[in-house]
Formats: sequence, structure tokens, C-alpha cells
Amino acid sequence: MLNLTVADGQALHRAETLYDTIGVSSTELGVQLQAERARSATAMATRKLTEDLGAQRTRTDQAVADLREAVREAGDTVGPQLRAALDALSAELNRLGAIRAAIDDGSSTRLAGLTDYNRVMDALFPVYDHLIAVPDLTLYQQASGVQTMAKAREVIAREQALVGAALAGGALTPAEVAALTEYAATRKFLQNRALAVLDLELRQPYELAFGSQPFMTFTLIEAKIRHTGVPTPDWTAAVSEVLAQLDRLGVQSSRVLEERTAQAANGVAMRIAVAGGAGLLAVVLSIVVSVRFGRRLSGELAALRDAALELAQVRLPRLVERLRRGEEVDAGEEARGLKVSGSAEIIDVARAFSTVQRTAVEAAVGQAALRRGVGQVFLNLARRKQGLLHRQLRLLDGMQRRTHDPDRLEELFRLDHLTTRMRRHAEGLITLSGAAPSRAWRKPVAVLDIVRAAVAEVEDYTRVEVGAMPVAAVDGSAAADLTHLLAELVENAAIYSPPTTTVQVRGDRVANGYAVEVEDRGPGLPPEDYARINTLLSAPPDFDALTEEGADSDRLGLIVVATLAARHGVQVVLRASPYGGTTAIVLVPRALVTDEPELERRDQPPALEQRPRKKPLAVVGGTAGGPAGTHAGLPRRVRQSKPAPQLQPAPQLQAAPVEEPGPEERSPEQVRDLFSAFQRGTQRGRQEEGD
Repeated sequence: MLNLTVADGQALHRAETLYDTIGVSSTELGVQLQAERARSATAMATRKLTEDLGAQRTRTDQAVADLREAVREAGDTVGPQLRAALDALSAELNRLGAIRAAIDDGSSTRLAGLTDYNRVMDALFPVYDHLIAVPDLTLYQQASGVQTMAKAREVIAREQALVGAALAGGALTPAEVAALTEYAATRKFLQNRALAVLDLELRQPYELAFGSQPFMTFTLIEAKIRHTGVPTPDWTAAVSEVLAQLDRLGVQSSRVLEERTAQAANGVAMRIAVAGGAGLLAVVLSIVVSVRFGRRLSGELAALRDAALELAQVRLPRLVERLRRGEEVDAGEEARGLKVSGSAEIIDVARAFSTVQRTAVEAAVGQAALRRGVGQVFLNLARRKQGLLHRQLRLLDGMQRRTHDPDRLEELFRLDHLTTRMRRHAEGLITLSGAAPSRAWRKPVAVLDIVRAAVAEVEDYTRVEVGAMPVAAVDGSAAADLTHLLAELVENAAIYSPPTTTVQVRGDRVANGYAVEVEDRGPGLPPEDYARINTLLSAPPDFDALTEEGADSDRLGLIVVATLAARHGVQVVLRASPYGGTTAIVLVPRALVTDEPELERRDQPPALEQRPRKKPLAVVGGTAGGPAGTHAGLPRRVRQSKPAPQLQPAPQLQAAPVEEPGPEERSPEQVRDLFSAFQRGTQRGRQEEGD
């Protein structure tokens, strides 16, 4: 009962708010639209645009603005049905400019122009209908009847505009006569429908008006015009008097409805007061009971909440983190139930949480075991592949040493580089599986040696130019990973740049460590791709992300780079190059960088591989083996060890001499140059003997 009375009160308050805002402004808009329609009809008949018409259009525009402001003020009181009606009206009001333009340039006929205005009025009446929101059914029916009478009055106003235009411009056209006939039929239908709904108090004034002499005169003139198509001069006075009479009846009916609405509001307020007084006792009693039991329930819920928060925010995240680190986890121990006490309902909820927790823990442990198993499979396959590739590289070394044909030696070199790349890819799988590299050095390794080793692992190494590299060394534990990282970046630069261009590699000591830049002259990438790749490089995806995303082969090398960088705190950033390509910047942290150490034996530098490296010879002064360099006990001569002054390399490009301890450290280029020099010397000797 209380709910119903409160709802009735809310409905009355809503109806009052809508009437004070949208009701008043929409009524004013209807009056101004009717006035503009009548003046526009005269303008279309006489083909003259008057100042009176312009002033009326201004008043109409103001009424439109007032209505839209009223809709904003009504706010949430506008229901969905009324909102739809207002949207439809707004769409029609937006056509006013086009309607007026057609009238002004003479492209619109009288009937077409009036029909356009009628469409706007037709969109206005649904708004009136939805403004009727009263809780009393009888009162709602009477308000609907009065609204129907207002629609009948609008039809008479349409007749006035149509016949008035004909008075100013001649007889009615056949189409206009048909429209006038339709208007008359609609008016009669609406009048009869309204009279059938209204009660005696509201119906009797309208019945007297419809039986009065002015209304009968109006209907006779209306019928005559419909039959002859020629308007008579007495039409204007007759229709004006009828419209004025209907306006007075409309105001009178509105006052009657207002009084009845006020009485209904008072009745609703009384019912609310009675129901509220009766329900107050029940409310007080319910409050007492609620407070008594609420305190106990609040304590139980607080304990359950704390246990659930600990599970969600502490225990499960800690478990997931342990699983990510590869630790062994006891599912039974981690899935212990929540310890709470209280009512049966609270205990049931706690048991449900415990069940969910146990399922989540078992699933997480199972997934971790699966990831470890798959990762171990990857690691075993990569190790086996790595072992086979090492054997293949040793075989290639032997074949290179036994080959004297330069062309075949070049093919063996190419095969050697392909095998080296395959080995690096196998090491990439080992890296992604989370295993540590198998190669490490106790002493720091020169940065220049690391860069050279990385370049030597690229198939298209001849396109790589190594620039100035200030003297520095990297901790031996990170040397292998840094070599692999740089090799991936150099190979990526060589693959995605034209084969006629070079890849520049340069480095320098910086405040935070040592920076190495790898720059290509390729087409570059859009800014959003750089942002996405840099995000990947700063936070490498875990095993789950690799399996879910399918590990895109085009980005697998970058994922390896990101993993290696994260392992040693190295920062890798890609950005657009000023030359249109891409520049990869590798920042080795200061903690890993030291000054290049003095080696214990200058003829035995630390090797970066477990096999003789196939790297290009650096341009250095002196001999490759140093001042006391020997090969099998014999002095070693290096080509261009004492070049002409104009061929001397720039001081900033010189690097420390690389010492070769024995045959196992001879590079393919050295072997090729040695055999080529030997062959050319033999040919010259034969030619001299022939001469």
C-alpha cells in the first residue's frame, strides 16, 4: 500500500515538473508554428515575403530554443517514451530551414508547403500525449479527451491556412480540395471521439459550441468551398470565430483538469501520510531486530572478507609467482581451506571459497608442470641440435683446412655461416626455455671482441661495418648472451634492409654504461610498431604468452633479445633512423662494464666460442699475433702489417691486436688469404721460370 501511494506521489511530481518545463514551452511552440504556417500560406499565394513573416519566423525559432532548453532542465524526469517523441520532434524541427528556403525561392507549392508544416505539428502532438502522467485512470481519460479536442482544433487551423492561401491567390486546386475534404472528415472524427470520452462537466460546453450558430455557419461555408473549390470572403470571419471559441473552451477545460489534479494530489498526500504513520512502527521494529542480528552478522562477514582478501591478494599471487620461478609447490598445503566461524550460511560460503581455491591451485600447479615439461622438451631438443651443429662445425673446419680451391672454400665459408646461424637459433630456443648459456668466461671480455663475434654469426657479415669502439670490457658471465643479443639485432638489420646498403655498428662509453648502436638503411617502421616492439623489449612475454600468441617467427628473434636483455639488466630500444631505417640501441649497465683488462698472455686472448671463430679480420697495425706471434714455432707474416702511411687506418678506428694462439684459432678469411697468396706466389714463380 505504501509503495503504491509513494509511486502515485512520484508520478504527480513528475507530471508537474514536465508541465512546468516541456508542457509550457511545447504549447508555445505549437501556437507559433500555427501562426507561421498561416503567414507562409499567404506568402506562397502572393509570392511576397513580408516583414511580418520574418518576425514570425524569429518568434518560432525562439520557441524552438525554449523547448530544447526545457528538455535539458527536465533531465531524468523525461521517460523513454517521451524521449523518443522529443527526438522525433527535434528531427522535424531541423527541417524548418529547408521548408522556409523552398517557400522563399518559390519551389514549393501551397499544398506542399502547408503539408511540411503539418508534419512538424504531427510530431508535436505525441509529445503532448506523453506529458499526461497522472495516477488516476479517470483523470487520465478526461485529459486524453481534452487533448483530442485540441487535435480537432489543429485540423480547423489547417483548413484556415489552406483556404486563406486560396483567398489570396485564387481558387483551390483539385489536390487542395481533396486535402480540405480530408481535413473536414478528420475534424468530425476527432470531435466525436472526444465527446465520447469526456464526462458531462467537460462535454456539455463543447456540445453547446458545436450546436451554436457560428459553428453551423462555419460548416456550411466549409461544405460550399469543398463542392465549388472557390473560397468565399465570409470564410475568414467564420473560421476565426470558431477557433476563438474552441480556444476559450480549451482554457476552461484545462482549469477543470487542474482542479481535479490538485484534489488527486491531496488525496495521494493523505494516503502517503496515513501509510507512512502505519509503517513507521514496522520500520522501527525492523531496525531494532536488524541492529541486533546485524552486529553478529557483520563480524562474521568481516572475518570472511579478510580471509577471502588474503586468499585473493596474498596467497594466490604468491603461489603464482612461485610457480613462475619454477619452484616446487605442494598443492595440498597451498589449498588449505578458509578458517572462519559463524552461521551456517557463512560456513557454506567459506567452503565454497575453499573449493574454488583448491581448484585454482590444482589448475595452476598442473599448468606449471605442463609448462616445465614442454620447456624441458624444447631444451632437450635444442641441446641435441646444438651438439649436432657443433660436430658439423668441426667437420666444416677440417674441410676448410684441407681445401685449396678458393671457390670451394668460399662455399664452405657460406655453409659455415649458415650452420652458425642454425646454432644461434638453437641457442635461442634454449634461452626461451629459461636455461642459462653453456658458455661463460671468468675474466672480462673486450667489447670489440663481442661485437666482432656477433657480426661473424651473421650470414651477410660483409655488409656490416664496425665503427669506432672505445676500449671497454664486459663481465665474462654476460659475454655470451650479449654476443647472441647483438647478433640477433645485426641479422635483423641486415635482413630488413636492401642488399646494396650497409649496416653500421658503433659503440661508446656513456654515463650509465656502454651503448652499442646497430643502424640499417631499411624502410623503417610506423611509430605504433616501434612502440609495440619497445614494449616487448622492455617486458619479454612469458611462456604462456608465447604459446597463446603462436610465437610469431618474425618477432621470435626480438623475444630472444628481450629475454637476454632482461637476464642482465640490459636496455634495448628501437627507434627511427635519420636515414629512414631503424636504429637499435643497446645499453649495457655500468655494473657489467669495466676497463679492458690486461690479458695474462698477449698471445692468448679469451675466445668467445667453443670452436675457431669465422670472423672478419680487424684492420690493425702490426702483426696478428703480436710482437712475439708465432705459428707452429715459425714467425707469422700478416698481409699489410706495415702499410704505406696513406693506407694507415685512422687512430680512432684502431683496435687492440687480436692474438691467435695456434691453428685452431685461424679464421676462414685468414686461411683463404693464405692459400690465395700462396697460389699467386707459385704462379709468379712459374712465370719467372718461363721467362
